[in-house]
Amino acid sequence: MKFATKTIHAGVHPDPTTGAIMTPIYQTSTYAQQKVGEHKGYEYSRTHNPTRDALQENLAALENGKHGLCFASGLAATDAVIKTLNPGDEVVSTNDLYGGTYRIFTKVFEKYGLKFKFVGMTDGNAIKEHLTEQTKLVWIETPTNPMMHIIDIKSIAEVARARGIKVVVDNTFATPYLQRPLDLGADMVMHSVTKYMGGHSDVVMGALILNDDAWAEELTFIQNASGAVPGPQDCFLVLRGIKTLHLRMQRHCENGAAVAKALKAHPRVDKVYWPGFESHPNHEVAKAQMDDFGGMISFTLKGDDVEEAKAVMNKFIYFTIAESLGGVESLCGHPASMTHASIPPEERVKSGLLDSLIRLSVGIEDIDDLLEDLHQALG
Repeated sequence: MKFATKTIHAGVHPDPTTGAIMTPIYQTSTYAQQKVGEHKGYEYSRTHNPTRDALQENLAALENGKHGLCFASGLAATDAVIKTLNPGDEVVSTNDLYGGTYRIFTKVFEKYGLKFKFVGMTDGNAIKEHLTEQTKLVWIETPTNPMMHIIDIKSIAEVARARGIKVVVDNTFATPYLQRPLDLGADMVMHSVTKYMGGHSDVVMGALILNDDAWAEELTFIQNASGAVPGPQDCFLVLRGIKTLHLRMQRHCENGAAVAKALKAHPRVDKVYWPGFESHPNHEVAKAQMDDFGGMISFTLKGDDVEEAKAVMNKFIYFTIAESLGGVESLCGHPASMTHASIPPEERVKSGLLDSLIRLSVGIEDIDDLLEDLHQALG
């Protein structure tokens, strides 16, 4: 089954009772049992729900994985993964990652005896010196948020596998339409489903996809025991959103390329961070592991003036100032004060995240309108 067909059909079956083509919203908390201990596979909706099951099967198919698990948010999914570790275990992560991930690692889990290292990963072999006997997990984002660094998943996975270390890839920016980490050797994929997978800025959800049966069983136990599960209405919305994922991502990529090139040519713009440029440090890696370069772009203005950057953002019409990304509408954000405010300034600077950096999530509007908005805001 090809990708576009998977988005529409994987995990989705006509309702056996009515023949409904769309998966019903099973808005129920509990299920009738025929006899004590005898049921149709469903007892309580925190544990299992037919709408959620359909979405989990769909997500697993899109990432070419065996098991899919959905959570109430991307951070709830991250929380579940870290709960499979033990005090004294160590996680090596990239030094450029989503602020919420950094926050849950350092502010929530460090006090339970887990250790976290944040290192540059653009050179896959460079992580070798950071791995120890205590390292149990390598956590990757690629492209990274918000600096758009590209990490060679295959290279990192080979280094980690030789040491018996598992690799998790946050695939939120790329989606399985552009990049499939399990095929490149990763052990697990994490998604903030809130973003491109849902695609319409109307749901909050996270997901994990993997092939390891034992790890999936442990995570399924945590999913049920901790209870951070999405409701059936949210699962329905994501199933609906995914049906157009391939079409939306095509337009995100087309518009993203046009915006990136317009920014690069503008006299007020200093640096543009987008992996589609041949000048990008890991452009060749991006070409090899991605099918296109996505709709996420970060840039700075000449002079590195924070107030000037905010003034440009305030002038945008179609690029709405807002948290999040990946919806059909274009958004602009100020990472230093929004998505990455929980990362200490000195740590942000180490990864190149200046206070004047602007991040764009390029939507699927008419490109002429987006370019006009860009030019009027920049002046």
